[in-house]
Amino acid sequence: MKQEYTITVHTENHIGLLNRIAIIFSRRKINVQSMNTSPSEIPGIHRFTIVINESEDVVVKLIRQIEKQVEVLKARFNTNDEIISQELALYKVSTEMITEKIKVERLLREYGARAVVIRKDFVIFEVSGHREETERLVKFFEPYGLIEFVRTARVAISKSSQGFHQTLKEFEEKEPTTDKVVENKYLDRNEEVFSM
Repeated sequence: MKQEYTITVHTENHIGLLNRIAIIFSRRKINVQSMNTSPSEIPGIHRFTIVINESEDVVVKLIRQIEKQVEVLKARFNTNDEIISQELALYKVSTEMITEKIKVERLLREYGARAVVIRKDFVIFEVSGHREETERLVKFFEPYGLIEFVRTARVAISKSSQGFHQTLKEFEEKEPTTDKVVENKYLDRNEEVFSM
């Protein structure tokens, strides 16, 4: 049975990785509902948050394919019950409509909206929350002439996870590096090695 899953992928930040991950989904004809990428809590490590609507067995296969990418350190998936997530939305509405027909104080209280920009011709409101909450405000503004609407991709944190930093520490404790560091003897001889 299909349901919404949030896939979290920790990677090194390399050019072309986003494209290779996107290809994994497109080859299987899986629609990505949202994708976010950002730095993680560890310097040099980035985090992808991908939302899809699929069956669990398909998601497990996707995770295996994603983890085959050299730059991918770890990929996980969670259901909506297992994560804390938010999205940010911006709404542009006519100032005239807002001042004449809407009680702004009620709007701010009831929807948790915040006025970000107020100009003579338009007002931009910001709301953060779940997709249902941001959609509810779209429906509210539609009769009043919603000029523009944009929503970010989901950002999510697992309720059970100790964080990727802890996972990395545990991995290092299980399999510590025992190899001695081998120094490259050609490192300081660029001109000799690379001269034409």
